[in-house]
Amino acid sequence: MQLHLRQLSLSLAVACALAPPAVAATGPADDQTTTLDQVVVTATRTAVTADQSLAAVEVIDREQIQRSQARSLPDLLRGRAGINLVNQGGLGKVSTLFLRGTESDHTLFLVDGVRIGSATSGLTALQDLPLELIERIEIVRGPRSSLYGSEAIGGVIQVFTRGGRDGVHPRLRLGAGSHGLREAGAGVDIGGARGWFGVDYTHQGSDGIDACRGIGAPFYAGCGMDSPDPDRDGYENNALSLRAGIELGDALSADAHALRSAGRNAYDADPAWGLPDNSDTIQQVVGGKLRYAAGERVTLQLAAGRNLDASDNFLGQVFSDRFQSTRDSATLQTDLTLAAGQLLTLGADWSRDRAEVAGPFATFDAHRGNRAAFAQYQGRFGRHDLQAALRRDDNDQFGGHTTGSLAWGRDFAHGLRVTASVGSAFKAPTFNELYYPFFGNPDLRPETSRSAELGLAQRRDAWHWQLNAFQTAIDALIVYDPNRFQANNIDSARIRGAELTAGTTLAGWELAAQASVLDPRNRSTTDDGKLLPRRARRTARVDADRRFGDWRIGASWVAEGARYDDVGNALRLGGYATVDLRAELAFARAWTLQASVRNAFDRDYETAAYYRQPGREFGLTLRWAPQ
Repeated sequence: MQLHLRQLSLSLAVACALAPPAVAATGPADDQTTTLDQVVVTATRTAVTADQSLAAVEVIDREQIQRSQARSLPDLLRGRAGINLVNQGGLGKVSTLFLRGTESDHTLFLVDGVRIGSATSGLTALQDLPLELIERIEIVRGPRSSLYGSEAIGGVIQVFTRGGRDGVHPRLRLGAGSHGLREAGAGVDIGGARGWFGVDYTHQGSDGIDACRGIGAPFYAGCGMDSPDPDRDGYENNALSLRAGIELGDALSADAHALRSAGRNAYDADPAWGLPDNSDTIQQVVGGKLRYAAGERVTLQLAAGRNLDASDNFLGQVFSDRFQSTRDSATLQTDLTLAAGQLLTLGADWSRDRAEVAGPFATFDAHRGNRAAFAQYQGRFGRHDLQAALRRDDNDQFGGHTTGSLAWGRDFAHGLRVTASVGSAFKAPTFNELYYPFFGNPDLRPETSRSAELGLAQRRDAWHWQLNAFQTAIDALIVYDPNRFQANNIDSARIRGAELTAGTTLAGWELAAQASVLDPRNRSTTDDGKLLPRRARRTARVDADRRFGDWRIGASWVAEGARYDDVGNALRLGGYATVDLRAELAFARAWTLQASVRNAFDRDYETAAYYRQPGREFGLTLRWAPQ
């Protein structure tokens, strides 16, 4: 369904209406408002509260995740400020994320501080990170290469797995729903005065839908075939998370974590092409951290980790090809408190990416290392805040690269705050872009960007709002060059946009709204002025929840405008809007029953050309979690 202008206007009006004092309620602040007090670490690599951050930050905590009844991480992130999500056929299918209009490989993803993602494709398998293993998510919009190096052109998204608490806290979950959905999980956290331990297991499976509709021969369908299989494309995932921590003294602490997610995915293929139609996938993240507080002014931190991203692909039962990458990383960071409100951070990063690709069409083995040093200053001067960061990367393939950022903020009366920032970023080519047969180009250069941003926010006891406007220019974009029949640095882009978020409590309802306006323009010679593909120019989301004694009910409205699925802007996908409904009942001590209806009005839409999205879906979940 095409999203009409009046629907987008309504979303912006609702977002604005939630902020002014005229609608402020007399009741307690809602959960969305209190998240502003949460401590976040991703934007600065140090602990600051979200409302003190000079970057545009959103935190989604465990309570919000559980209350949303989302079935996957892509489902949870739909419609949020600055985010466009593209999904190829429902639960478990490939999902790509575009943050602030940048490319799908321009967002850095971290799990508990460990860099993740495929070194071959440059993408992160969001669909394979189970929500039940996640404690909170931090979304930082805007360039962060000055702290993290490559990939952070659009921003950084960090997932934190569930952690330990004092006492013993077991939990159990069972779920079922449309399309043969079945879910089960169990876990426990055990914490004491000096240490803690936690473990969680979760299973998710679905019979899926007939994902690829195709358009029939002789036209290429975009799903990888002319005549797709008329069958349902199922998905199954089993995941295990382990974490532990210990206080080794008053100044020394250590923690470790491990997550392994193993999935099996089916999709359509045309046997005439000999391409695979199912995959066995693995996402694995292992890491640890050692922290030492040398007095009140100096803190040392050493962290290391490894991410494994692997996919074995088959046509029926016959092996087709294998893509595997490992990303090793280590960081030494020192935080020096120079004076009250003055913090200097010095650090060194080391990383090594390796890719192994094997199959009849492509075989290569590649690796590269990267060393970096970074420095950051954060200062508070009365009502003014200042942040400056500088980083130098030395890459085995691409030599030295320097990035920097500068941000300023000022507090005014009545909770108003103004921020401004500039920053540069870069993205190293993926191994597929460098070496994949009939596509790769070993002479590629890193993509680079320059960004500027202005922000205005206000926070009161019962409501808050924030408006951010930005512009990003990206040079040396890597695309397929038909004149050379391989990837090449021939494109550039200019992206402008604005994001508005707001939240309040009104007549007992906890309300949160987000809206984004985006103008992502191609600035290459052949397609100058055309919109970058797969980005909706307007998106909006409104969440409303209310508790009635042992009951809680809620709804989410997500709307996205039209987008193009090709560089030449010939293949247009219409806009759409969906409504999700949810309810839960705490019917006994420690027991909760949740029910949901997703896409309640059964809207028919696509976010990637020719890939269907599920229609109306029902779900039930039973939870047991003693306090």
